[in-house]
Amino acid sequence: MKEIQAVKSSLNAVFAIKDLGQLHFSLGLEIAKTKKGIHVCQRKYALEILADAGMAGAKPVSTPMVKKNEKLFEQVVMHDVSAYRRIIGRLLYLVNTRPDISFIVKCLSQFVQAPTKQHHQAAQGILRYIKSSPAQGIFDPKDTDIQIKAFSDSDWASCILTRRSITGFCIFLGESLISWKTKKQNTVSRSSFEAEYRALAATCCEVQWVTFLLEDLDISVHHININCFKVP
Repeated sequence: MKEIQAVKSSLNAVFAIKDLGQLHFSLGLEIAKTKKGIHVCQRKYALEILADAGMAGAKPVSTPMVKKNEKLFEQVVMHDVSAYRRIIGRLLYLVNTRPDISFIVKCLSQFVQAPTKQHHQAAQGILRYIKSSPAQGIFDPKDTDIQIKAFSDSDWASCILTRRSITGFCIFLGESLISWKTKKQNTVSRSSFEAEYRALAATCCEVQWVTFLLEDLDISVHHININCFKVP
């Protein structure tokens, strides 16, 4: 705390600053601290997305995407694409606290240049899912071990247009989710085994970066565990 106060004093000597106390709201993020840990969500931001899209009274659904739909790749482009682009742009920021919609938002963000009606309907499906739990977010427990656990997986040749695979991983520090990603691989994998190895390589790079970051913060990691889902 002495170092924190020293930094505040140094900053205040250069330009006027105001100490707002404990952090509760910042850049659309809502932070709630309890004795058990910290909960971060974007409830207000999620409700604003629903209101802006005219979906505040929509019927909620239990999943963000029912199934892979080849109609998403149809070529009948919408006349007015501004509404679709606005929804996807705002959902990309919501992914900061909602890893459960990361995959489908990644899929739909590929078509912002020329979206179709099917893409817009799929985006509205995500909004219906958000309507079911707008306050859902990430919880970081207070008492946890300083160890890194990573989980890696891939979806082989899932892109209908390019036949490229999808890499997916999530990384935990103890019981706290700190990093996740779903991304189309840069090259075409010729087997599911190759796709899994590419996903695992990307996961290892992210784990290494997290380890270096923790070392810079003077935090020593006791154990690293990387898990790769079995190739079917």
